[in-house]
Parts: sequence; C-alpha cells; structure tokens
Amino acid sequence: MMQNNQLLSEILTHVKARFSGENARAVVIQHYLMSIFTEFVKSGFSDPKFVTELTSGCDQKFWACLSEALVAERLRCKYFPPRRRLGQGPDFLVMDGTRKVWIEVVCPEPIDIPHNWLNPQKGRVSFPHEQILLRWTSAIKNKAEILIGGVDKKGYLESGEVGPNDAYVIAVNGCRLRSGPFSALIGISQLPFAAEAVFPVGPYELQINKTTRQVVDRGHQHRPHIRNKNKAEVPTFTFLDSRFNAISAIWAIDLNGSSIIGTIEPSAVIHNPNALNPIPLDFLPADNEYVAIQEENGYLLEKVRTKHGRLE
Repeated sequence: MMQNNQLLSEILTHVKARFSGENARAVVIQHYLMSIFTEFVKSGFSDPKFVTELTSGCDQKFWACLSEALVAERLRCKYFPPRRRLGQGPDFLVMDGTRKVWIEVVCPEPIDIPHNWLNPQKGRVSFPHEQILLRWTSAIKNKAEILIGGVDKKGYLESGEVGPNDAYVIAVNGCRLRSGPFSALIGISQLPFAAEAVFPVGPYELQINKTTRQVVDRGHQHRPHIRNKNKAEVPTFTFLDSRFNAISAIWAIDLNGSSIIGTIEPSAVIHNPNALNPIPLDFLPADNEYVAIQEENGYLLEKVRTKHGRLE
C-alpha cells in the first residue's frame, strides 16, 4: 500500500507540473489525468516501465505515456486478451471477433514547428502545414518499419510478435502539434494529415481559364512527395505501396485530456484499401472514417457515415 501511495504521489507531482495552475480548469484536468493514469496502471495493460517513464521528466516519454493511457481509455469497451509478455511488441492487443488487432501508439514531437504556431499570441499566424505533415509522415514511417523491419533489424512480423493474419493499426496522437488549444488534425487539403501522409493528396486547387477567367476544373493536387528541410523528397503514398499492406489503418487522434473542460479532441480512421488484414468500420472510436474507393484512374477518398461519428 505504501509503495502504491508513493507512486500515485509521484504521478500527481508530474501531472501538476505539466498542467500547472490552481484555477478550476487546471485542477479539473489534473484530477482527470490522475484518474486515467491510475486506472491504466490498475488495468494491468500498461508497460512495466510506465510509471518510471511517465515521471522521468523527459517530455517525449511523458507524452508517450499520456497517449497510451488515453488510448487505453478509448478502448475500454474492447476485449484485451492475455499477452505473453507485456512491454514487448505493440502497445495494445484487442480482439475483433477471432482476429487479433495490434495497436501501436506514437505522439510526434513538435520538431521544426514554429513557436508562434504552438503558442499563438495576438495577430495572424501562418499555417505550417508542410512541417506538420512531415511530423506525421515520420511517425508513420517509424512505426511501419517497426512492423515490417528495416535493413539491420527484424520487425514484429519477422520476429513473430505480430502474426500474418493479425491486423495492425498505427495510432498517431497529434496533440503536441496543436496551435494552442486548437486542434491541428486537419491538413491543407481539408482532409486529416493522416490521409495526406498515406495518400498523394495535396491542397485543393482551381484551374481557371485565362481568357474567360472561369473555373474549368477543380480538385485536390496530386502530391506524391513533400520536401523536408534538407530538400529530400519524402513519400506520401504509403497506402499505395505494397510494402506497407500489413498496415490496416491509421487512427488519427488528438488527445491530451483537455476534453474534460470542453476542448475539442477530434479523431479519424484512415483505412488502407490494400490492407492484408483490414479492420471493419466502427471498430475504433472516431469522429470520422475515410475509405479509398478504387476507380479506373486511381482511388477516391471518401468520408463515410459511422455510428461513432457523423458525416458532415
């Protein structure tokens, strides 16, 4: 009992430091996150290093732990089967009937994101959509490689942690890329950044006749790559690349616990049309889900109606 009380005290200290303030809103968030962390530890689904990493003082570890706890809370209605070894393999294992669904969680760091976007003051702020998209592509690439392996390292598939018939979902928590309290889940295309990261869809553009000045065509720009700060081309067509067919979907979330005080925390599921082991609609809680419908000249990305969300 003494050890448990000490752990809870350490967690509370770090929560108060991260979400400082004595006003009512800060206190509500602190209490909410304390309950989320406590329930996650008690559930037995947390990594054995969870509390140590949560209270380590490292930003990256704190937000990774927070993301895992909040994802677990969103999955509370799912069945979590027993696992051979907690702390090895993807973060979560839940069941879709008789099929295993593995969920790997990542919370991108706000690297190369302008400070005035992350902490807006008075005045206009430019939308750093390319910098944000690069954080999404990097996060998805890293978790994809953990699944399929790299040049010098076995992936979950080769090691047997994830079976050939198992579904695999990458849950990307974009909360650290927000502009203050405002979500940054939607990209320049007006589709989620997650969709822009796995399909070659760019900004919406109009084609105008120079003579008549009339709009003769409109649609999303075809954007198979985006350049990083080193001018290298970063692919944005992961779901059209057969190497990544083992990825079932991207679960795009924006969770930091502030929904308890009314802040919007949107979410979306982007389904892989070429997935070897797809997940069904409505399996994951999300405001919107996107499916790619194959047409003669490619794919049409559509937002579909689900019981969790609504079609706008």
